[in-house]
Amino acid sequence: MDVLTENFALYGKGFLGTVQLTVYASILALVLGFVMASFRVAPVGSFRVFGTVWVTVLRNTPLTLLFFAVLLGLPRFGLVLPFQVFAVLALGCYTSAFICEALRSGINTVPKGQGEASRSLGMTFTQTLGSVILPQAFRSVIPPIGSTLIALAKNSAIAGAFSVNELLGTYKTLNELGYSIVWTFVWIAVGYLIITLSISALFNVLEKRWGIAR
Repeated sequence: MDVLTENFALYGKGFLGTVQLTVYASILALVLGFVMASFRVAPVGSFRVFGTVWVTVLRNTPLTLLFFAVLLGLPRFGLVLPFQVFAVLALGCYTSAFICEALRSGINTVPKGQGEASRSLGMTFTQTLGSVILPQAFRSVIPPIGSTLIALAKNSAIAGAFSVNELLGTYKTLNELGYSIVWTFVWIAVGYLIITLSISALFNVLEKRWGIAR
């Protein structure tokens, strides 16, 4: 317990950093995931191509490489932002590809007749997607989206290697101070467990309220 009690402020700062990184990246991932899922089922060919390329590239690119590209590459083109913002961009864009595919699988479970009925009533593609298709699709993909955001929380640990304040990065300071590396990582693991269990609990509530009974 000494490792935790004597360095509670350090752990707290890292824990808060991971929570902030997870929340902001999750919001970005959900927004981009919805947009790309819409592109992938759009009647406009160029949108479908853009969505397919987005998903294919990001799903098959190692996250660490994406961090290097965003945190070290973008400043070379004159885009200078805090490293935490770059980390949110890398995590959010990467995770959006998986959110997109989860939503697309949900869209495919909605009967085609509902879309045809909406169009016969004069609704546009955007109206049909936003008012009829996506609400039903989301209900069926709450569990996989929750799992994806849990993975995002754990992936945020990579940001510590790029001078971003987060939980895993606290081990460097504690190691320099001579604390037991084993107990240092035990309390780091507890912090991640609290975050992931909180996300899991949230999505369990959402699933019970809006999910489709199976």
